[in-house]
Amino acid sequence: MKTPIVVLLLFFSVSCVSAQEEIVTSFGEGIAVATLKDDGLDEISGLACSRILRGLIYVHNDSGGEAAVYILDSLGNNVGKIELLGAENRDWEDIAIGPGTDGKSYIYVGEIGDNNAVHDEIVIYRIPEPSTRNPTSQITPEKTILKYPGGARDAESLMVDPISGDIFILSKRDSLNTLYRLAAGKFGSSEEKLEELIKLPLTSATAADISADGSQILVKNYLAIYYWKRNPGESIVQAMSRRPIELPYSPEPQGEAIGFLPSGKAFYTLSEKRFDLEPVLYKYTTK
Repeated sequence: MKTPIVVLLLFFSVSCVSAQEEIVTSFGEGIAVATLKDDGLDEISGLACSRILRGLIYVHNDSGGEAAVYILDSLGNNVGKIELLGAENRDWEDIAIGPGTDGKSYIYVGEIGDNNAVHDEIVIYRIPEPSTRNPTSQITPEKTILKYPGGARDAESLMVDPISGDIFILSKRDSLNTLYRLAAGKFGSSEEKLEELIKLPLTSATAADISADGSQILVKNYLAIYYWKRNPGESIVQAMSRRPIELPYSPEPQGEAIGFLPSGKAFYTLSEKRFDLEPVLYKYTTK
């Protein structure tokens, strides 16, 4: 989204404090590893790390931007892009990596932004993860049109469970953000209705990700990063039904992107360009 938002989320942070005693993580403070200088990447609202090509990061711009996934290296350099033919970037808000039912690795792009909740339908696009480092390519994506139960919602958070293949969307503008699911086998249908799952003790979610092994979950908003540890055999809902813990966060002018490295031992955050501040790529690693 284009307008800076200032929100007071202190009571959500307080709700997570006691959970610090239940789960211990070792993620440290964010370290600035790159400043993006590409003027064409000024409204990045989604980030996902390649599971196939070591050291590459997929990003995209949001509303009105090119219907393309840009490829960055680990120093934030723009090294290529994938154009999604026939797709529209009305308001792309997040990107995720996950399996299809065929077991292959895919890039999922969420056309899920809807600031005023006026669109009856949203879209998820899907393309195969590249297996070679081609700087530029074009591909016609698969897509599924989705509707929410109960009417339109605004959302900026998309994630795919690497274990089940299910696709999850987290709403943004309700006081308790709501988690929705599309079962893996339903992707590719012409139109589907999302399943409403649970409400979470946070608001204004702007990005989310699940680690490549499925054991860790991240959600961020403008002021905080929230973390869940998923135990073996648990579903995403079971894991996220516990209170999250709050991780260290290096404040960003309008941070709307987060993504785990494949190892799960580190993750990145990235902001849109705001207040003439260039986007900075932050890396958080385990100690």
